[in-house]
Amino acid sequence: MPRFFNPFLLSLFFCVLGLGFGVDFGQAFKVPFRVNDVLPVLPRQVSWPVLNSLHSAVDLLPAFVGSVTPNNGSIDWKGACFHGNEARLEFTSSDRDDSGLGGGVLHLTTSEAHSWTCMDLYVFATPYRITWDYYFSAREHTLKFDSWEEAAELEYVKQHGISVFLMPSGMLGTLLSLVDVLPLFSNTVWGQNANLAFLKTHMGASFEKRPKPWRTVVNPEDVHSGDFLAVSKIRGRWGGFETLEKWVTGAFAGHTAVCLKDDMGNLWVAESGHENEKGEEIIVVIPWDEWWELSLKDNSNPQIALLPLHPDIRAKFNSTAAWEYARSMSGKPYGYHNMIFSWIDTVADNYPPPLDAHLVISVMSMWTRVQPAYAANMWNEALNKRLGTEDLDLYGILEETERRRITFDQLLTIPEQDEWVYSDGKSTTCVAFILEMYKEAGVFGPL
Repeated sequence: MPRFFNPFLLSLFFCVLGLGFGVDFGQAFKVPFRVNDVLPVLPRQVSWPVLNSLHSAVDLLPAFVGSVTPNNGSIDWKGACFHGNEARLEFTSSDRDDSGLGGGVLHLTTSEAHSWTCMDLYVFATPYRITWDYYFSAREHTLKFDSWEEAAELEYVKQHGISVFLMPSGMLGTLLSLVDVLPLFSNTVWGQNANLAFLKTHMGASFEKRPKPWRTVVNPEDVHSGDFLAVSKIRGRWGGFETLEKWVTGAFAGHTAVCLKDDMGNLWVAESGHENEKGEEIIVVIPWDEWWELSLKDNSNPQIALLPLHPDIRAKFNSTAAWEYARSMSGKPYGYHNMIFSWIDTVADNYPPPLDAHLVISVMSMWTRVQPAYAANMWNEALNKRLGTEDLDLYGILEETERRRITFDQLLTIPEQDEWVYSDGKSTTCVAFILEMYKEAGVFGPL
């Protein structure tokens, strides 16, 4: 697919501005392009201010045009550039001999362009992947899904299809910059190498291959209460998620847990973010042997570092208080509500390029359509807390911010309060759970 970033387009942009704003609109004068046509290929710093001056925040959200399944024939809609669009999905045989899940091909036909220079930019999403493409010619286009990541994605697509979103102008540059994100979620050696390369390129991380054996034998007698476990997954769905989490937060671990010993000297692991038999992420305290066995079987290839407390800090650690806190939290859900707010506390300085608040709200909007219950759990309730409102959905939240004359990026910076209690209890992510335990155990002294 040709990428046509070149100086000519910048010149064209200024010509269009001159034509668009210098025309006497009483005259029947037409040009073969519009100002909005060239916004996608301009830097975000130029395109978004123009769009913000022409539209409200809600207008700048990705537009959900429909879900395409193999069973519903085709869907059609009117795009920003092409007024006639139609899409259908067909399943294909698998390119991976070991999976047998098959893949799919999305056929998207574009027609009736409103000008010579316009384009439409789309994102295609399931709960297991996000990909994108853009179209500036009227014809049939194809988007291939070589293989579904797992059986659950195949079943989801059969039942719910692939969600199609029409993106606002100005997002193309951002998505082009994120092109190396797409392989991160592949549960293959290629996906693992993509994760390592991404961390090297974007975070300056270095990796040294350890000599064998790669699986260390841990003697529980050498481990003490309060010792810290740093976990880094580097392949598959969770590996890709953790890589992006590291990138945006600046951390080099994607998950954390903490060790506890009981009165009998048995070693346990306490963590927020353990998947139970129902597939729910909860807070647990489980025997070390069970936790270690699950880690060894994890196909996301977790790299685990055991970081003991300093002897001076260990002397302060009140194991009884730590156990009381862990038991009081056991069984409660993982802290999805405040996960994204653990790293956003400024309007612009927390986002590594090319991310910004516009992209955050775009992802929120898409996920609200794809998995509404998950989206509500991830941010709706937390955003309502920050506004002092209740039960507003994402679009209601945006309307409320406009009514109060605050921007969405300002809303994101409002800090989490320890006393906030959500519909399912207090919300603690993996590291917040450990820090709260350290606080209860006296590690930080009087606070």
